[in-house]
Amino acid sequence: MSSSLTKGLRRSTSRPSGRRASAKAAKRVVKTKSARPKAKRASVTKASARKPAKIKAAKKAAASRKPVPKSKKATPKPAARKSASTQQKKVAVSRVKKTQKLAAVRAIRPAPIAPSPPRTPTQDESAALGAFERAHKEFSRGRFAEARNQFRVLLDKYSQVSEVAARSRTYLAIAESRLRTESMLPRDADSLYDRGVIELNRGEYVAAQEMFERALKREPEAAHIHYGLAATRARLGSIDLALQSLQRALDLQPSLRVRAQHDHDLNPLRNDPDFDRLIFSHPS
Repeated sequence: MSSSLTKGLRRSTSRPSGRRASAKAAKRVVKTKSARPKAKRASVTKASARKPAKIKAAKKAAASRKPVPKSKKATPKPAARKSASTQQKKVAVSRVKKTQKLAAVRAIRPAPIAPSPPRTPTQDESAALGAFERAHKEFSRGRFAEARNQFRVLLDKYSQVSEVAARSRTYLAIAESRLRTESMLPRDADSLYDRGVIELNRGEYVAAQEMFERALKREPEAAHIHYGLAATRARLGSIDLALQSLQRALDLQPSLRVRAQHDHDLNPLRNDPDFDRLIFSHPS
């Protein structure tokens, strides 16, 4: 009996609570239905239908745009553009001012000074130059005694002409040294020839040429001296003069052709056709 009573009590107590809950739920539904009119539902559905279309259009537009790299700066604001234009104007104004200053400086520059005409030499200077040329001509010819005398006279008369006097003193010293060496040289042609051969064998070709030339002045018809001079000139590279001396030596003594065929001092002449004509065209 107690269990059936308790079951009946439980059923009776649980039913009113379920009815109250159902009544509350019904009231909420009525309230929500009354709060949402039919017209608003239609607008909400339309708005919800438009949103996906707008989102798709925005995505397409974003895909079509080129991505802006991070390193690039954003477009300057109008204030920054204005400042850049003002800076450009300032630079242009400064350039114009610089050009104006340069033009003013160029206008102030004095005209270039024309070079002064060359000074005409005085009477003493022109006379000293003429005397120097005459003395130098004797010096170049090897007439050292005459050149020495002329340089001495020049220094006595025109010592005040400094440039000419300085050059004259130099050539006077050279002429006197040459005359001293000439006084120490042998006098006869054979001794001069022997001295020339010694210098030729030592490789002092200029000194050997001078010895042979001095010997020829004392004995101009000596074939062996002409031959030595030809060998010396060949060593110095004076091909034409060497062939002339060799021609003269062979004319005076034809037997020198045999010596010339094997002489090493005449090697610079062997490529010349005149050498072959002189040595090999005539019978030995």
